[in-house]
Amino acid sequence: MLPSNCHTIDANPMLWRCVTDELAQHPACDSMYYQEIEQVSGTEVVVDGRRLVMMSSNEYLGLSQHPKVIQASIEALQRWGASPCGSRLANGTRSYHLELEEELAAFLGVEACHIFSAGYLACMAAVATLAHRGDVILADKSIHSSLVDGCLLSHATLKRFKHEDLAHLERLLRELPAHQPKAIVVDGVYSIEGHIASLACIVELAEAHGAMVIVDDAHGLGVLGEQGRGTANHLGLTGRINVQAGSFSKSLASTGGFIGADREVIRYLRAHCRQIIFSAALPPAPAAAALASLRLLRDEPEHHQRLRENIAYYRQGLTALGIDFWDSPTASLPIVLGSQERCQQVWSSLWEDGFFTVIVTSPGVAAGHELIRTAITARHTRPQIDRFLDALKKGLAKCGA
Repeated sequence: MLPSNCHTIDANPMLWRCVTDELAQHPACDSMYYQEIEQVSGTEVVVDGRRLVMMSSNEYLGLSQHPKVIQASIEALQRWGASPCGSRLANGTRSYHLELEEELAAFLGVEACHIFSAGYLACMAAVATLAHRGDVILADKSIHSSLVDGCLLSHATLKRFKHEDLAHLERLLRELPAHQPKAIVVDGVYSIEGHIASLACIVELAEAHGAMVIVDDAHGLGVLGEQGRGTANHLGLTGRINVQAGSFSKSLASTGGFIGADREVIRYLRAHCRQIIFSAALPPAPAAAALASLRLLRDEPEHHQRLRENIAYYRQGLTALGIDFWDSPTASLPIVLGSQERCQQVWSSLWEDGFFTVIVTSPGVAAGHELIRTAITARHTRPQIDRFLDALKKGLAKCGA
């Protein structure tokens, strides 16, 4: 519905675009997205007074309410205040930043790290700062939007290869001169599909053609590898990925992001990266929460082990129902339904039965691959998973899927 002052907005094309945009005015924006969560307790949330089991959270290890994480945040607030109120370059660097960077670098098996106030900033900065005009970026077509924005900000020439199509990537590499500065940009784990990137082959191609490899491992950290050390560790590639970036808002149950690389790369970023120089430093509470979660991941392996067991159990249940989940081996498991109508019907049925899920449609995925994104955490119980599978079976029967 157009606002009452549309006669004045009509004279302003940019405002008119906002009020007439089809996607912005779609009823789903109010009914299925931007849901207000009134309360959180473990894997359960309260929406409009109804208690639901959360089945689409990125909190893979279930640590955001862990007593040690909460206590670390409280103590950091009491010691440091709410914010450093400045960039790392100027007055914003604190000892808690350096402590987190040192321990995270050791955990990832890289020489150094730099942390950011958002994961989106970190991934965008990695590409935007390291690639320059005249360089060439070869990026998987399914990379995260933060990496896409980094590619655009870099002013480098961007060439996209088909998702996980290494033959296509190799053809693009062979077309470039040997001396051409170039980078290959991929996700470690693709958050919608749940796929693990074919990093071993990508690294071999990169080394053969003199390309830098930049990986967003937001959804691999905490899920894959020994003690959850990430996709590079999982694939035996520690030390061979030039740049790892990611987020604290998944397994580390906080907010913020990081870049891990050789020490000289981090020094270069600190000298040139606008997202570092002109952005406020990570506040103390989320930094402390991320560090506490990292230490739990490192020192209490039962969290990671429980996650792996829950993933295996849920995969078995989906397979028994004949669900297409693209054989995802990670904590992100899509329910691929192939049409927006079926997704909405199944989503509504799951909601009625007490489960919170998220629909992903075009342009988030290609038309014909519409899906409901589900994610398993270490804190989900077997009865919760069983009840969800029963509700999913019921929802599929309703729409004839």
